[in-house]
Formats: sequence, C-alpha cells, structure tokens
Amino acid sequence: MEYFGGIETGGTKVNCMVASDPEHVLAYERIPTTTPDKTIGDILAFFHRFQAEHEVKLETIGLGSFGPVDLNPNSPTYGYITSTPKPGWQNAPLLPAIAKELDIPFIFDNDVNAAAIGEHLWGAAQDSQTFMYITIGTGVGGGIFTNGAAIHGLVHPEVGHICMPHDLQKDPFPGWCPFHADCFEGLTAGPAMEKRWNTRAENLAPDHPAWELEAWYIASALRTFICCYSPERIILGGGVMQQETLFPMVRKFTLELLNGYVQSPAILESIDSYIVPPGLGDKAGIYGCIAMARLFKEGKI
Repeated sequence: MEYFGGIETGGTKVNCMVASDPEHVLAYERIPTTTPDKTIGDILAFFHRFQAEHEVKLETIGLGSFGPVDLNPNSPTYGYITSTPKPGWQNAPLLPAIAKELDIPFIFDNDVNAAAIGEHLWGAAQDSQTFMYITIGTGVGGGIFTNGAAIHGLVHPEVGHICMPHDLQKDPFPGWCPFHADCFEGLTAGPAMEKRWNTRAENLAPDHPAWELEAWYIASALRTFICCYSPERIILGGGVMQQETLFPMVRKFTLELLNGYVQSPAILESIDSYIVPPGLGDKAGIYGCIAMARLFKEGKI
C-alpha cells in the first residue's frame, strides 16, 4: 500500500497526516497556527518523528494552505502565502521552507481547492464534475471545480471577497475584512461574528438572531455563485457551518433569492441534497491534501 503526506494549514490550526486514504491513516496531528517559524518547525517535527518511527516511504506530500497563495510554479514566490489578513503571515515562504527540509515531492494548492479534491475523490462530490466547496470559518474561501478540475487563473478564485448586499439599518456592523470591510468574509467569517455579537459563534444559542442573518448572507453569496458557475452541488464546510440550524435556513433563503430563475430539479426539487455538508466532515481539508498527493503521484493533477 502506498502512503502519502498531507499538510493543511489554516488560520487557527494546522493538520498533518500520513495516510493512504480515509480508511488507512498511519499518523495524524493537529498543530496550532502561531508564527510562521514556529508553525513550520512543528510541521517538520511531525514528519521527522514519523520517518524516525516508521519504515514507510512517503510517495508525495500534498500541501493545502490558507491564502492568498502564489500558485505559479515559475514565480520566484511560488508556494508563498501572500496578502493574507492573518498577522505575521504576509509573504511567508511556506512551501519552500518545508520542501527544502523534506526530500519528498510536493504538490501545492490552497486549502479549499484541496478540500474540493478530497470531496470529489471520497466525499460529497463523487458524482459531480462541476461543484463548489466553500469553507466558512476563520476566513471564507471556495474551491470551484469545473469538468473535474479546480479552477486556477491569475492566482486562484477568492470567493470570500465578493461584494455583498449590506443593509446598514438591518445590520450596522461595518465588516471585519481589513481589505474590503463588508465582503462575504468580512460579514460572515468567525471573527466577523465574534466582533458583531461580542462572543464566539459557538457560544451563540441555536435560536439567536445571529444565525438567521448569517444564513441570509450565505444564501446571498450562493445565489451569485449559482448564477456565475452553475455548480451541480454546493458543499459548505468550516467551523461556522457546524451550527446545524444554518443549513435549513441557507437552503430556504437560497430558494427565495433565486426566485425560480434557475429552473433545475436539483434546486427546485432536491435542495436538501444540493446544498450539503462535507462528506468527509471536518477532515475534508486534510483528506483533500492526501487525495491531492495521491492524484499527483498518479499523474492526474
């Protein structure tokens, strides 16, 4: 059996794993995201310990990172985190710093594209060639798959930074994003909820009005994505989406905002199986890094 490494770097935590697939995991560790030097050192320590304790060859390592990141292999800053709002991480040489210490081939992408790859191979998008994976947590990001491959371009899509309808009388919160204030991320990410309601999202009761407002903003974004990309399925992950009352409200508001315009049975008749949680649960990102490494080894990405 072949084994692969996975590294998922997020705004608050890093997941490291050695596995063949979700059913065959040899090692897993969660590391706090602190400073770049400390976090990269902890990642390297995980793989050095694994190599010292196991006689297992790692074929490749998949690294999926929060962003924005430089995905151009011809760029002098390939593998860097670039203009992130996370303090201390701007222009951090994430991939170069890790790859130079480990003599293993790497495949690099942003974290949401990695999660989308995992969901396509093993999760909720196995039957879809065009779909979106959106995470709403410390930040908001989205991986867009079309014809079975993730979209890349100048960099990668930044769906968390689209403009949003914002009624300042209904919601006077100015937004949290340091770049765009009240973009999708600025209104709905975990830090935005905490600043708006003066407590962390997980402390809010299921019937708190925060969740209805959150669901309406998410549905507003989904209306835009459905009209722009026509995905066959939308997968919503991330810490904020752990609140179970969100999904029914997001589906309801999405139908209302589309107002019958998109005439597809997937939306009009099967919205519960159209807007869904990740099939891989809260490990979609790290399993996606394993999937990315596997497909890279096979020459499929």
